Amino acid sequence: MSLTEQVIPQDAPATVPRAGFIAEHGLWDSAQEEAAAQVLETIERQRLRRVRVGWGDQHGIVRGKTLTIPEFRRSLSEGKDFQLVTAIFDTTNHPIVPPFAAGNFAGAPELTGLPDGVLVPDPTTFRVLPWVPDTGWVLSDAYFTNGRAVPFSTREVYRRQLEALGALGYEFVAGLEIEFYVMRLDDPMLATQDCGWPPTPPRVSGLSHGFQYLTENRGDEIHELLSTIEDHLHELGLPLLTIEDEWGPGQIEFTFAPQRGLAPADDALLFRTAVKQICRRLGYHATFMARPAFPEFFSTGWHVHQSLSSLGEGAPVNAFATAAAEPSERLSPVGMNWIAGLLEHATAGSVFTTPTITGYKRYRPDSFAPDRVAWALENRGALLRVIGEPGSPSAHVENRVGDPAANPYLYLASQVAAGLDGVRRGLEPPPAVEEPYKADRAPLPRSLMEAVDLLAADDFFREAFGAPFVDYMLALKRFEIDRFLSHVTDWEQTEYFEMY
Repeated sequence: MSLTEQVIPQDAPATVPRAGFIAEHGLWDSAQEEAAAQVLETIERQRLRRVRVGWGDQHGIVRGKTLTIPEFRRSLSEGKDFQLVTAIFDTTNHPIVPPFAAGNFAGAPELTGLPDGVLVPDPTTFRVLPWVPDTGWVLSDAYFTNGRAVPFSTREVYRRQLEALGALGYEFVAGLEIEFYVMRLDDPMLATQDCGWPPTPPRVSGLSHGFQYLTENRGDEIHELLSTIEDHLHELGLPLLTIEDEWGPGQIEFTFAPQRGLAPADDALLFRTAVKQICRRLGYHATFMARPAFPEFFSTGWHVHQSLSSLGEGAPVNAFATAAAEPSERLSPVGMNWIAGLLEHATAGSVFTTPTITGYKRYRPDSFAPDRVAWALENRGALLRVIGEPGSPSAHVENRVGDPAANPYLYLASQVAAGLDGVRRGLEPPPAVEEPYKADRAPLPRSLMEAVDLLAADDFFREAFGAPFVDYMLALKRFEIDRFLSHVTDWEQTEYFEMY
């Protein structure tokens, strides 16, 4: 008899307890309550043995716990205890503050002493993992034991921006294009001397030759791997549209159909996690690092296609579409306001769209990545690319600034906050440019150091996301920068060691 059969007999009702932490603090809406009952039915029907409860941390990395079915059933009432020490980790788990000092973070006194928090599963995100036998997966939100949402939880930051947008009668729509590299895993570097903090990167070799953009033969060389990933993503219910061969060796782009609200960020988190796990199991290494340190490897990016849907009676309507016949009127006034907001807050928001030191090495002239704050019609060199002919019902904006390693919630939250500010204030963008890399426009930050300084001096995101959260992000990034600056790089060794 399986564990599931012992715990949940076939005739057991798939019901969710009405009492407990979640009900006490009113943390689910009716859709989540309904979804929870359906999750239990799925667990029973498919005889799952465990569920992974994941939380997207401050870096957009999934942390969490694997629960037995009885414990997961209990978590649908009580949530699951979780060590919030992870909130003070940088990208490689170095604590950015003395762990047990008092007053580490303004606005979060509950973190003093690093007590347990509570992960509350969101049953609307539940999936059965196709590459792991008998295993479910669900995203969660983080709370303190007093029922207050953890203010540094990035999914909550994004949710608040969506709620503010909804108050104006709009819903955010985003379609994702995410690039990454896959390489053959030659040596995972698991010798004890390589298991440091951080560990030695794996030794890899190329998956295929590159530099033949969108060449069918290159894609066919790795068809078996790509089709396996594709099959798993479809089983997860992700709205995959295309799989494309990019410039570099083993560089791939996956594109996804537009989704609404929380879904595109949730899907991006699941997508990156799935790709890395699937590839590792098959003997490959997938990386979403923006620019791997290999000769002639091109940078990777994350483009967000975005628009607004008008809420109200009847079918949703694209609020960026216009019936105008003039070629210059590609977007509605609301769409133009949105563009103006994105442009106004692009530099200060760079920490959210490009949170890694490596990500800023993408911003080069004629690189297919932007290097300044400009918008254009159907031009891939601009920060913002307006897509759609006048009157097109699918007219929208593509932001080409993103680092594939960006936290999905913060990337999209920064878009909603900035665009919403443009709509509220009725901002108008400057004229579109024809030559983005020669335009007289403000440059994007050239480094994470510069981006952090711009965010620190900015009042807008401090108000939109809350001062405690912005100060928290600044502390995280400054700690990461300090670690980088204290390390002698290969470039420095080559540049100075022999010469001086």
